[in-house]
Amino acid sequence: MNISGDFNKAAAMAVFELSAYLPDHLGDSTKPEVVFSGKSNVGKSSMINRLIGRKSLARVSSAPGKTASINFYDCGFFRLVDLPGYGYAKVSRQDKEHWSELVNGFFREKRNIALVVQLIDARREPSEGDEQMLEYITHSRLPFIVAYTKTDKLKNTQLEKRRNEAPLELGICGAKAVFTSAENSMGIDELKQEILNACNNG
Repeated sequence: MNISGDFNKAAAMAVFELSAYLPDHLGDSTKPEVVFSGKSNVGKSSMINRLIGRKSLARVSSAPGKTASINFYDCGFFRLVDLPGYGYAKVSRQDKEHWSELVNGFFREKRNIALVVQLIDARREPSEGDEQMLEYITHSRLPFIVAYTKTDKLKNTQLEKRRNEAPLELGICGAKAVFTSAENSMGIDELKQEILNACNNG
């Protein structure tokens, strides 16, 4: 399997498909889906843009917690799914309830989920929301990996320390961890390979 040949060929066809603001708006799950989950401002949209080699296909929110939809991107033989971020303190209770209804509605459907990519800021320990998502994904028996983001903001000694801490942080979920950066492309090829493997095996 050729990363540059297979993934980048699919990425070249990537188009925005739809935004779902309510569970009823979710489209049919007709192909393998790679789902990106994480806190507000963890870098989901930036990661998607880096993966597909575009600067602005996935819109980067102007403020944390502002994105209130699940966004779908068609990449030919698979689909990328950008979940709304969680954990922003200034979001109202009503908005938090909307997030819960929308995301739970997505996972309750019988969707063709090939892989969940759980994003965690490499500069910090997993938040309570991160831990809850990891527990939910694990108990739901969904295939997933953890992508630590924003590694470009760490010094080499700090990055090595975080690499050593990751297995302890992820605990019993036993997820594979990939250290990534949307800025300098660290770990991007590895992440592409994980996505290809999941979509071809699904």
